[in-house]
Amino acid sequence: MKSMAKKKQDIISNTLLFQGLGEKEIDRIGEIAVEKNFKKGDSVFLEGEESNGFYIIGEGLVKIYKLSSDGKEQILHILGPGEPFGEVPVFSGQRFPANAETITNSHVLFFPRPAFTDLITEHPSLALNMLAVLSVRLRQFTTQIENLSLKEVPARLAGYLIYLAEEQGEEEMVTLNISKGQLASLLGTVPETLSRVFARMNTQNLIEVDDRRIKLLDLDRLEDLAESGKHDT
Repeated sequence: MKSMAKKKQDIISNTLLFQGLGEKEIDRIGEIAVEKNFKKGDSVFLEGEESNGFYIIGEGLVKIYKLSSDGKEQILHILGPGEPFGEVPVFSGQRFPANAETITNSHVLFFPRPAFTDLITEHPSLALNMLAVLSVRLRQFTTQIENLSLKEVPARLAGYLIYLAEEQGEEEMVTLNISKGQLASLLGTVPETLSRVFARMNTQNLIEVDDRRIKLLDLDRLEDLAESGKHDT
């Protein structure tokens, strides 16, 4: 059984945010990290709340989302172990720009903003690592905006399945780690529409769906669909 300090150190050293740092730096970061446990469906923070720090996921899944004026949810990110969230306002001290809620029981590390900004002063390389992470997030937002505004739902789904295949290191089979309702929100649609798209792509021999297991039958056609933005006629 790993000690709590060792477990905390492992989480810190395995995140992109702190790559390239030595053991002493990792230990120092661990000293300011606060461990928090959340149950499935717990709110981590709400849009508009004062940003008092940021988080890194040790175990579990967290969704970052916004709500429209009529209460419709738009998921921006689904994040898993090793990924930071809530880091955008760290430098500015502004309020959280979105909501964060756990999808599963989750164990996270919380980094208080004042202590972390002091660390950045001691170790400027931390700022470069954070900029790298924020650049990746910006590219993800750009892609998401393009998908939601220019591509039809089948193309969005095809692109997401290809992304999952790359993330999971698979070419023929992927596993959804979120519900189809959450996937619909992530893709900017409603569950009923998503179900019809799954059925159509199944009929077109693009995929084969078995609950959350999805077999990719024709990766080339899926890539063409994701690129074109249009479904087959």
